[in-house]
This record gives sequence, C-alpha cells and structure tokens, in this order.
Amino acid sequence: MKILIDADGCPVVNETIQIAKEFNVPVLLLCDTAHIMQREGAETIIISQGADAVDFALVNRVTKGDIVITQDYGLAAMVLSKQAYVLNQNGHQYTNENIDSLLHSRYVSKKIRNAGGRVKGPKKRQKEDNTNFEIGLRKILTTITM
Repeated sequence: MKILIDADGCPVVNETIQIAKEFNVPVLLLCDTAHIMQREGAETIIISQGADAVDFALVNRVTKGDIVITQDYGLAAMVLSKQAYVLNQNGHQYTNENIDSLLHSRYVSKKIRNAGGRVKGPKKRQKEDNTNFEIGLRKILTTITM
C-alpha cells in the first residue's frame, strides 16, 4: 500500500506525509514540470506538462488498496475503478456511491460556463478543512492497516 498525491496545487501535502509516516506508508508526489516540489519523507515523480498528464501517470501507478489524494473528480473515478481509496483535500472520501453525482455536477457546471454563465467557486480554505482531512486520512489508514 502507498499514498499517491495529485500534488499540483494540493494544500495537504505536508499533512499527508506526516500521517503516512506514523503508519509507515510510502508517499509519492506526482506533479508536472510547472509545479515541481520536493518534500522530505516522500518520493517526487515529475511528469511532462500536458492535458491530464499527471492524472494518467498517477492512474498507471495506482494499485488495489492504495490511497490517492486529489480534488479531481475524473481522476477519482479512474482510481475507484482500480479499487483504490480516494480522498479530497477536505477529508471527503470519493466512493462508487457518490462519484456519479459529483461527475454530473461537474458536467452541469461546465455546460453553464460554456454558455457564458457563472458558477460559484470553492469556498476559501479554513483551518477545519485540514482537521477534517487529517481525520479522514487516519480513518482510511486505520481501516486498511487493521
């Protein structure tokens, strides 16, 4: 088991590495050449820039039982098909039960934007978002390692 992070713009990289260390789980950071990052306690994999290049590289590395951290619904759907766990940066777990409605919501929002409309963006990140993420990640890791 390993944790893979869609690291481009991910606000919980350090928290993930810290918790993974407690559970003795390796962490892979996947980012493109525009967002190169190095963190102690994690292996960084740098992918050439391109539409969804990091997403496809991550999906090619994920195996059953791994944990993926991403806010991308499309990537989450591909990861779920490989029987891995998926968590967003606020601690919300993507599942086979909720991914269809999330993808539909994304589709509707894109249609509105393409028609010239506006949709509300995400709320400003709060301290409790980090706390919720940490709780969610610990819950998954505890379940898997028991």
